[in-house]
Amino acid sequence: MEQQKLTVGLVYGGKSGEHEVSLQTAYAVMNAFDFTKYEIIPFYITKQGEWRKGSVLHAAFKTVDQLKLEQASGTQEALNTIFAKLYGSQNQVIDVMFPLLHGTFGEDGTIQGMFEMADLPYVGAGVLASAAGMDKGVMKKLFAQAGIPQGKYCYFNSTQWKQNHGEMLQQIEGELGYPCFVKPANLGSSVGISKANNREELNKAVDYALGFDLKIVVEEFIEAREVEVSVLGNDEPIASVPGEIVSSGEYYDYAAKYTDGKSQMLIPAPLDEEVADQLREYALHAFRAIEGSGITRADFFVRKSDGSILINEVNTMPGFTPYSMYPLLWRETGLSYAALLDRMIELALERYTARAALTYENGV
Repeated sequence: MEQQKLTVGLVYGGKSGEHEVSLQTAYAVMNAFDFTKYEIIPFYITKQGEWRKGSVLHAAFKTVDQLKLEQASGTQEALNTIFAKLYGSQNQVIDVMFPLLHGTFGEDGTIQGMFEMADLPYVGAGVLASAAGMDKGVMKKLFAQAGIPQGKYCYFNSTQWKQNHGEMLQQIEGELGYPCFVKPANLGSSVGISKANNREELNKAVDYALGFDLKIVVEEFIEAREVEVSVLGNDEPIASVPGEIVSSGEYYDYAAKYTDGKSQMLIPAPLDEEVADQLREYALHAFRAIEGSGITRADFFVRKSDGSILINEVNTMPGFTPYSMYPLLWRETGLSYAALLDRMIELALERYTARAALTYENGV
């Protein structure tokens, strides 16, 4: 008897600065799927936030452009499919949603909340972990509470910057010094980040970052090696071997991550065994600190002066492009790309089943 295929809703694109990255990720994932086990319904979200739903796929698209679903049905039909269960439909079309959206509206808990409301299993982190993992300020507070060492930072919003501009400058200069890095709190893929070497550059960097988000994080400069660890699991997560980024630029920016292909990835990272083990342990601590599930990539600094480990951030929807660290780390750890996708879907269904058994009101 033929095995029943799982229908996976693949969601990509999005109203985010990382729209193009999401398309690359979706293309790579689609081409890695085992179509004897799965059928895919593609959902493309345009840069304007409109949804397009394609027909059921039994094979991958041949080009990235096909992902834009030019002839597809629009937002209403896409959302009708996702919310089928709430409309009382007996035959739910989708078994599991697979969001491949980076950045705002995709990685920040918003679309995860939509899937929760639609009563659909979905791959990756839940609402809380996604939101906490996207907001660098909240994330750093959780790391501090969990006792994970990290670099010095300042965290403020646009109103505080306008009203206490002089004080904020003095605080940053006093606590962090120059050079320092200015980042929007809620964007990934190094979008909106600047390095400031003096007060004039700091002012410009903050104004630039405030164009991307209302909250800002400023971090001390740490001369360090950049090392990343992939985490996979729900209540019993496992950590991959660490990998090291040797950046093509002054820091690991958007071009180094996605476009120039010049950054080297050393997998496994050339580290002492004790350091590698400590990194994996901290990666699991970080995953638990944000109450993660499914997948997360934890990014660390190993300070050059003394070898100390400092966590930089976690990413709850790491890239799956051909250049991406997350699947490459698992490949080195013994899990192929296709097996990784299988496991991520299994974890989504396991978490959904466990949550579905909960009771939401007191019995009489």
